[in-house]
Amino acid sequence: MTSGHPIPDPVGPGQESVWDYPRPPVVQLSGELVEVRFGGQLVARTRNPLRLLETSHPPTYYLPRTCFAEGVLHPVAGSTVCEWKGRADYFDVVAGGHVAERAAWHYPRPVAGYESLVGHVAVMPGSMDGCFVDGERVRPQTGGFYGGWITDRVVGPFKGVPGSRFW
Repeated sequence: MTSGHPIPDPVGPGQESVWDYPRPPVVQLSGELVEVRFGGQLVARTRNPLRLLETSHPPTYYLPRTCFAEGVLHPVAGSTVCEWKGRADYFDVVAGGHVAERAAWHYPRPVAGYESLVGHVAVMPGSMDGCFVDGERVRPQTGGFYGGWITDRVVGPFKGVPGSRFW
């Protein structure tokens, strides 16, 4: 990194750089197998996730709400606002006697251009026992605020690391 601007990591075969992702972000349908484990249980599984791609961020996966096990998502009070997508509402994730507070979110009424997110839920991979994309264990995006899923498919550097606040 020089002068506060990141230098993109080299891209290898089959990889993509988060620095090639657009801003504002785009939503992309994916056929990857996505699995989420929490409380010692498989709480979600789908081959129909959406990937939200935004400059400097690893993809955030949005899973159809219908792929979550019954009773796993518990709505909680409070919301946040994304400059691109609108107001996000949150869920606690509950399974196997464990609770991950505000570890999942959705956009019930997103702004124009993000309507495909309706009926989909994202989870914080760092709050789960494990999140997997095509069998690969996901590494959570640094910083605790962002919900990106880092796999070997994407290269950074990724927003969230120290010094990346104004990227």
